[in-house]
Amino acid sequence: MKTFIQYTISTIPRNNELISGMMWQFDLDGINESELGLKIFVDSNKSISEEEITSVLEFAKGERLISEYSIRKEIIEDKNWNEDYEKNIKVIEITDRIVIKPTFKEYISDSNKIVITIDPKMSFGTGEHETTKLMVRMIEKYIRTNDFVLDVGSGTGILAITSVLLGAKNAIGIDNDEWCLLNGKENVAINLLEDKVEIRQAEIHQIKEKDFDLIVANINKHILIEIAPYLRFKIKETGKLIISGLLKSDTEDIVSKFQLHNFVMIEKIELGDWVSIVFIVSISH
Repeated sequence: MKTFIQYTISTIPRNNELISGMMWQFDLDGINESELGLKIFVDSNKSISEEEITSVLEFAKGERLISEYSIRKEIIEDKNWNEDYEKNIKVIEITDRIVIKPTFKEYISDSNKIVITIDPKMSFGTGEHETTKLMVRMIEKYIRTNDFVLDVGSGTGILAITSVLLGAKNAIGIDNDEWCLLNGKENVAINLLEDKVEIRQAEIHQIKEKDFDLIVANINKHILIEIAPYLRFKIKETGKLIISGLLKSDTEDIVSKFQLHNFVMIEKIELGDWVSIVFIVSISH
């Protein structure tokens, strides 16, 4: 019988979505989440070593995305990975109004619920991670009817889709990953929003549109700092910027770096080890 190598990866803080995204650079046969951590499966005939996986985790540690990690290796027999994966994806009630569900799970909704259907494939943004929950809660609070929204690092498209379902007129989601382009477009179609949400494979400096009422970005600290001037250029003077992908310990550094581009923090909320921050533009010169 065909055998696989199973690596079980545990991190502090727990960041399965981010680590799974990083691991897909390898030729994997499956990824599952469990209470023990992230499980990745590799055909035993493939030459993916524990050292290669360790190097990715060391990079994440060096970037302060995680502080500790462990890896456990096992040899296991073949099974249906997709079936296991689907069992582990849940229906998530993020707020009193907003529910995230995959297509393969049933959910009976009452009339006041907004049900967002997301099939994550390999992209970040299932609603399970703390940063996604924080972002959705902040969008629900700050979105205004007819807003023009930009979602930077859109992944599954969940934040762009959420924005429109909460009242935005249009949203553009951008990501530099082709998987995210395909998965994001698929999720937009599932939610019947192709006339209001556009997903593109692009970097922020490559898009022509500007004067966004709301910009949302759930990506890591170093990328946020790098693109801060572009965020300022793209946002309306009266606009709001909501960011996450940040550890609580990143708050002071992020706020000071964004102040250099005339962003002023008006609110932050925390969940577990993670934080989401809302900025407005300072118009004083």
